[in-house]
Amino acid sequence: MVRPIRSIPRSARAAPSWLTALKYLCLGLGAVLMLLPFADLILGALRTPAERLARPQIYFPATPQWGNFEAVFLRFPLGLWIWNSFFVTTAITAIQLATSVSAGYALAKFRFPGRDFFLRFVIGAQLFPFFLFIIPLFFILRYWPLAGGNDLFGQGGSGFLNSYAALILPFSVSWYGIFLMRQFMISVPDDLLDAARMDGAGEFRILWSIVLPLVRPALVTLGVFVFVYHWNEVVWTLTITRTAPELQTAPIGIHLIRGAFENEQDQSLQQAATLVTVLPVVILFLALQRFYVRSLSSGLKRR
Repeated sequence: MVRPIRSIPRSARAAPSWLTALKYLCLGLGAVLMLLPFADLILGALRTPAERLARPQIYFPATPQWGNFEAVFLRFPLGLWIWNSFFVTTAITAIQLATSVSAGYALAKFRFPGRDFFLRFVIGAQLFPFFLFIIPLFFILRYWPLAGGNDLFGQGGSGFLNSYAALILPFSVSWYGIFLMRQFMISVPDDLLDAARMDGAGEFRILWSIVLPLVRPALVTLGVFVFVYHWNEVVWTLTITRTAPELQTAPIGIHLIRGAFENEQDQSLQQAATLVTVLPVVILFLALQRFYVRSLSSGLKRR
């Protein structure tokens, strides 16, 4: 039996060339608008004080002042600030990934009393901003027993204050991270895990060898989000490092530089310092961009 040839729907036909050109034009304009602040940051860091004070303003420096980057490192402990940011942010990212993966796996693949309650608690906890817990967390770390010279009752010392632990411990758990990993781990077939258990694999081996490779795009995406957020975190870090300048991170350093460079002539140094602190985040995102896109595409497929 010969079936009649059906006409191709209009929505499935190729878009006209002018519409495709318009689409790429809009995307190009959007990309240019997004890159303009970074371009201004780079050009501003390379201007001389005279070019910055010139009217009308000179955007493209005649002689790029690469020495501005060296001057910032010489005048301020920018290297220490970047190291503190890298150490604290990396530690927080690693701990959050570990807690999010383990808790998400338990909520996705195990049945135990109170599981639904814990899941609702994880979802509800995301409604409360971190600012509500700054004061309680500060006193908890201050009076932590047997830490920082404290006795068994939390008296006599400074607790976990004035240490890296004060910058890391409050961010050990991410409710959003637990929920995200749980949602992705639900899609892992239970039959695959049961087959691994029948072969004698333990739960840690199953999680490490089977589940994590399948949810790697989501894991990398969560890691990028956590790293970028805590690299730029200011409020809690500023609260803790008021009495410990040696723990100040890059965003706090930029805040201090802004206060030191009040005149317009020194703003090139400020922009040079800002550019140096932004580069690690940009490099990380560009290196892991393919995992981020893969995570978004897999999320769209689930819908």
